[in-house]
Amino acid sequence: MKKLVTVLLALSLAVCAFAGGNKESTGTSSDVIELEMYYYKQENQEGLLALLDAYMAKNPDVKIKTLIIPNDADATMAARAAQGKLADILQMQSYSRVQEYAASGYLVDLTNEAVMKKVVPGSIPAVTYNSKQYALPMDMAGIGIIYNKDIFAKLNLKAPATYRELENVCKVLKDNDITPFSGLLAENWSAGHFITLVQTSLLAEKGIDFNQFIADMNAGKTSYGAVDTGKLFSTMDFYAANMDANAGEMAWDQQQNAFVSGKAAMIVQGLWSLPAKADFSIGFIPFPVSNTAANNKFYADVDSCFGVSAQASPEKRQAALDFLNWLSTAEAQKLWIEGYRLTLSFAGADVSALPPAFTDLISGVSAQGSYPWLFSMYPTIVFEDACKNGAQQYMLKKITADKVIENIDAMWKSAK
Repeated sequence: MKKLVTVLLALSLAVCAFAGGNKESTGTSSDVIELEMYYYKQENQEGLLALLDAYMAKNPDVKIKTLIIPNDADATMAARAAQGKLADILQMQSYSRVQEYAASGYLVDLTNEAVMKKVVPGSIPAVTYNSKQYALPMDMAGIGIIYNKDIFAKLNLKAPATYRELENVCKVLKDNDITPFSGLLAENWSAGHFITLVQTSLLAEKGIDFNQFIADMNAGKTSYGAVDTGKLFSTMDFYAANMDANAGEMAWDQQQNAFVSGKAAMIVQGLWSLPAKADFSIGFIPFPVSNTAANNKFYADVDSCFGVSAQASPEKRQAALDFLNWLSTAEAQKLWIEGYRLTLSFAGADVSALPPAFTDLISGVSAQGSYPWLFSMYPTIVFEDACKNGAQQYMLKKITADKVIENIDAMWKSAK
């Protein structure tokens, strides 16, 4: 945890991402190396294109095409891996995804690449397998409550520091015909983040060591329900009950629109969902699971990273490595931070251009520490299937709490 705090203080943290296709490079088919980049972040298409276009302008012999699969990409990527057709550059979530791909021989060892010497040391564990680094940690992120400060000020509300205070905030908002939380239940990924955020906080409240919990789950010695499951699911009930009535029909765009329009006062998201354009002040706080303020910390860790496919040809592999090394340059860092509005894992990165909500994250982690993204340490299929789908289906009242725990336990056992 101390390492994470050091990382967060050495940089400043994270938002947003990418999606789409990009401009064509000059050159003929015979002298251009074509690379495919897979990525899952969909929030900032223009940011990625600007970054890639800048690189291709400097390297006209390289063309990078993009492939986005924002949700449930596992089956597609597994099929491509089995066919030896993985994308040349792979954006991955940290920990389990990197470890699983490395164990399968899908990733190039980046340990001795020059760019790895430029990242903050505390970000290295998130991309390490068997003492070697198989991906470049790119951005740090925190998940919590993004809230409309102007609405709060108008109603004389303080940012809630405890669960009880959050309950009161939601009541006042409803009394004034304002939806407390802009919903997002048409897609499963946000619900997956939420159940793991609450479960991690409850592990801490019960005094269960995070690493020991993961080890015990891997060994089949404990259950996902080792926490106070009554509190776990009542918190999910509370969250769903304070969403829009049509939250089950709302995807990311609809969640953003409800918040930016002022219809809803809060969204539970990572800073990648911080609106690019809003005519009000925005703050960021931890989601307060506990009634003890000191127990409520940001859910923060290394978010995404880039790896190079070991299935790529030697020529493409080297071109992909050259691109990763370029990402540490001043030009690339500026484009990443200002275009993506994402922090960087490079030591000394200047993130002063990021919005004030990032300061809330940095100061909060500095003062209270943070909880790691345990979902990134689960077997990938457990988070992608059992947690995401289980949380979404529970909040839509299509599955029971007991069944959610049962499915997570069964899938974890099967995965291990």
